[in-house]
Amino acid sequence: MDIQHTLIWIYLFVCRHYRGRLAGAVQRQSNNSKPDFTDEEVLTIYLFGLVNKRTTITDIHRYARHHFSDWFPDLPSYQSYNRRLNRLGAALPTLIEKTLKEIDPTDGRMDGRMDGRMDEPIDEPIDEPIEAREKLFRIVDSMPIIMAQGQRASGAKVASDRVPDVGYCSSKDLFYYGVKLHVVAKRRKDTLPLPGRMGVTSASANDLQALRRVLPAVRGGILCGDKAYCDQSLKERLATDQDLTLVTPVKKKKGQKTLSAADKLFSKAISRLRQPIESLFSWINEKTGIQQASKVRSYRGLLVHVFGRLAAAMLILALNP
Repeated sequence: MDIQHTLIWIYLFVCRHYRGRLAGAVQRQSNNSKPDFTDEEVLTIYLFGLVNKRTTITDIHRYARHHFSDWFPDLPSYQSYNRRLNRLGAALPTLIEKTLKEIDPTDGRMDGRMDGRMDEPIDEPIDEPIEAREKLFRIVDSMPIIMAQGQRASGAKVASDRVPDVGYCSSKDLFYYGVKLHVVAKRRKDTLPLPGRMGVTSASANDLQALRRVLPAVRGGILCGDKAYCDQSLKERLATDQDLTLVTPVKKKKGQKTLSAADKLFSKAISRLRQPIESLFSWINEKTGIQQASKVRSYRGLLVHVFGRLAAAMLILALNP
């Protein structure tokens, strides 16, 4: 699909879904409820810019002004555009859900509000056959969204009264200021897993505690995670109450120096099963630069950064099935 057809597809997609839940999420309470430059155009330009690897709002606005001025004759100044975009952040999680439905009509449930916790659970579709649910293989993991790192992390204050704080990413051996993006994804054969539930917490939040908030909505099948999600009593409860098998690598017991050969083999096998979600995170970051949020200057801007880039990544998947 060439660049103009991509722009048209994104615009029509946004327009088709805006007149409903999207519009309700950002309902205007002013006399200027029907501006010349529409909310649909604001979202289209932003998502189209991200899909075409423009990484900052400044660059996206400049790109639209220089190359698509005939398409968007009422494009406002950068300052006005940025304000409009930040006000539309609440519509982005719903837009991701709609995009996931384009990729997989049988799935595509998505949760995600930036309020310092994972979203309240949404019940699984009641018409899904038990046999299909038992075959579901999900993977859970988190990735850092970095607003500042190293020595700058301790002094960062952007949106510090809301969600972001200082945390440690063991995979990168890095202290950073920002948030964590948590994802429960459905594993798919020979392709990237498909996100099902997403949420954002503070950088210091415990991964297992974040997962506990959405577990009531995850039923049937297998859920695979790393050592951070290891909790034997939780595994037993999930197996009994929700027909859900939580599998993690084996953690050493207190005082234990080495694992047995069988435990090492089991842990290695689990790591291979988890690998697709790490590939998903790497792919999203490569396409959108989601992990680097150093340009964010407000809580609303952080909301737009995280969920806007997730929406753009899912649109890329929908455009290239």
